[in-house]
Amino acid sequence: MPARFAVLPLRLIVGLGFFAHGLAKWNRGPEKFGVLLQHVGVPFPSLMGWVGTLSELLGGLALIVGVGVAIASVPLIIMMLVAMFTIHIHYGFSAVNTVGLTAAGPQFGPPGYEINLIYIAALLVLALSAPTPLSLDAWLSRRRMEQ
Repeated sequence: MPARFAVLPLRLIVGLGFFAHGLAKWNRGPEKFGVLLQHVGVPFPSLMGWVGTLSELLGGLALIVGVGVAIASVPLIIMMLVAMFTIHIHYGFSAVNTVGLTAAGPQFGPPGYEINLIYIAALLVLALSAPTPLSLDAWLSRRRMEQ
């Protein structure tokens, strides 16, 4: 596989991850996400519930189709930083916190900030990379060069 395809899987998986999380917030209602934000002290929690939900939905979709990836990465990185410093930082680094073992299997506690850092690193790679094949940005670039 040529090097120009190297970050394509990253773009698709990260985009799908954000889109799936945004869709979950949308299905529960952005106002319920706002209640969570209020509990952790985020200002304007109702508004931020909508902003966060739409950022994940639209940002995830932008990554999936590969349009405006660098621009879409900015609010997604901000969301990861807010989540990391308001919630996940309190639970340590590990994304998998095993808190016990029962006959039914392992019991897991809240995730740490590891996943936030992985998403931030992935978004930085995508934002600093050239448009990937099978992206709308690459297609638009080719069209401009043909004209």
